[in-house]
Amino acid sequence: MTVESTAARKPRRSSKRTAGAGAKKAAEPELVQLLTPEGERVEHPDYDIDLSPEELRGLYRDMVLTRRFDAEATALQRQGELGLWASLLGQEAAQIGSGRALRDDDYVFPTYREHGVAWCRGVDPTNLLGMFRGVNHGGWDPNSNNFHLYTIVIGSQTLHATGYAMGIAKDGADSAVVAYFGDGASSQGDVAEAFTFSAVYNAPVVFFCQNNQWAISEPTEKQMRVPLYQRAQGFGFPGVRVDGNDVLACLAVTKSALERARRGEGPTLVEAFTYRMGAHTTSDDPTKYRADEEREAWEAKDPILRLRAYLESAGHADAAFFEELESESETLGKRVREAVRAMPDPEPMAIFENIYADGHALVDEERAQFVAYQASFTDGEGN
Repeated sequence: MTVESTAARKPRRSSKRTAGAGAKKAAEPELVQLLTPEGERVEHPDYDIDLSPEELRGLYRDMVLTRRFDAEATALQRQGELGLWASLLGQEAAQIGSGRALRDDDYVFPTYREHGVAWCRGVDPTNLLGMFRGVNHGGWDPNSNNFHLYTIVIGSQTLHATGYAMGIAKDGADSAVVAYFGDGASSQGDVAEAFTFSAVYNAPVVFFCQNNQWAISEPTEKQMRVPLYQRAQGFGFPGVRVDGNDVLACLAVTKSALERARRGEGPTLVEAFTYRMGAHTTSDDPTKYRADEEREAWEAKDPILRLRAYLESAGHADAAFFEELESESETLGKRVREAVRAMPDPEPMAIFENIYADGHALVDEERAQFVAYQASFTDGEGN
C-alpha cells in the first residue's frame, strides 16, 4: 500500500452485508491534495494555488514555530506549570493552511486546540497559556484579532459562529466566519443545529472539521457510518475532504470556501483528514487504545517534513534558512517558558467580580463566606 493511498483510507468496521464474496468495495472518498507525503507538487482540477517561494517559506515557518510552542507548552504542563494542555501535534498544516486563508475582517470561533490558527491571527502564544495555568479566563481581547476565546464546551462554538455569520450577513458585510471543531464534536447536537440554521439562513460560515481520527479514545468508525464531509449534503450545502497534512491543499480549499461564503452562497463543510499524533490532552494516555503501527504510518505523512522536502527539491530554501528558523524556534521556546513562570497569580476575590452587572445577594453571601474562610488561615498562624 502506498503512502498516498493510506492517507485517504479510513479504518472500517466489518459487517455481514459487505463481507460476502460478491460484495462491492465502497469507493474511497475523494481527497484534495496538492502536496504528496513525499513532497511532490501535484495539481487538482478544482483547487489550486500559486504561491511565491517567500510565501511557501512563511507557511513552513508558521508550522515549525507552532509545533515548537506546542512542545514547550506540553513540557511546561509536565513540569507542573500548567494544569492541562491540548496538543496540536500533527495538525499544523490543517490549522496554518486554513488560518492563512482568512482575511483580517473574517472572524474565527475556535475550540481549545487551535494554537496554529491563533498564531495566524496574531494572538501572542503566551496569551493562550493563562487559562491552562488557571490565572485568567482567556487572556486576549477577541475583537482585537477577530479570534474568539477558546471554547471548552464541545461543539457549542459552531452555534456561536452561525449566529455571528447571520448577523454580519444582515449588516451587509462581505466578511466570513470559520468555526473549528473535531470529528468527535460532529456528533454533538449543537453542530447539527448549526448546520441547519446556517443552511436555512444562507450564513457565510465555513465549518472546518479537523478529523484527527480519534474523539479521545473513540475511533471514527464508531462515530459515523459515512465519511464526515458527506454529512453536509443532508443539510443542503457542500462538503469537501482535504488532506489535512497538506498545508497547500488546506489553504486552497479553505480560501475557496471563504470566497463562496462571501459571494452569498452559504456555508461549506471542510473535513481536514489528519491525525492526532499525541494525546487528546496531557491527562490522556493514547497507548491504552491506539496501536504504535498506526502512529508510525501517519508519521510518514508529517506535514512539516513534506513541505520541507518540497522546499529543498524546488530550491526554495537553503541551509541558512533552516538554521535561522531553528534559532528563532529556540528563542520562542525560551520566551514562552519565562512568560508562563512570570504570570502573576490572580487576586482570590476576583472570582466574584463581573458575575452580574449589578449586585446579587447570593454572590454577596458567597463572597462573605470565602472572606471568612481565607481569614481562618490567618487567625490560626499564632496558635
